[in-house]
Amino acid sequence: MSPNPVSSNPILRRTLILSGVATVILAIVAGVVGFIVGQTEGLISGLLGVVLAMLFLAITGASILIANRWFGQPLYVQLFFAIVMGGWLLKLGLFLVIMIVLSGQPWIHPMVFFLSIVAGVIMSLVIDVLVLTKMRLPNVSDISLPTEVPEDRAPGVVLPTVVPEDRAPGRHHIVPEKPADEGSTDSRTI
Repeated sequence: MSPNPVSSNPILRRTLILSGVATVILAIVAGVVGFIVGQTEGLISGLLGVVLAMLFLAITGASILIANRWFGQPLYVQLFFAIVMGGWLLKLGLFLVIMIVLSGQPWIHPMVFFLSIVAGVIMSLVIDVLVLTKMRLPNVSDISLPTEVPEDRAPGVVLPTVVPEDRAPGRHHIVPEKPADEGSTDSRTI
């Protein structure tokens, strides 16, 4: 696993944290409105709808954060897409199973349940937009650019050579060049 985090990890973490806080607030609002509309059935439906919406929306962010732990590994791209696609398939399967189990239950108020899911999705989208518009992520990130052009090297100046450890961006070690033999003379003239 790479010790250097992917530059999008703090953004994903911030989104998940803000979504968690907003979920608590929205659950309270949905519970109160659900109780007013449908007593206990409405309360349960409102809370359940918000929690399910946030659970399904958090699976994507969490799967990306988990997949980014293998950043810099030779199979990173394959692992990333396998984990994220697995998360999406998990969401789809869970959604279908939960909706089949909950359909027709006498303790569910359908309209409160539906509207609380919609409110949770809209809230998540608003948080995503706010976080993404305020993020400070460079256009090109997680790469290493060359620091020196060979033609720019001054004659007689010895600089350290940068050697990538395992071709992973951002993981470089400075290896000093071997000192020239003191008895030999340079054939180049200035």
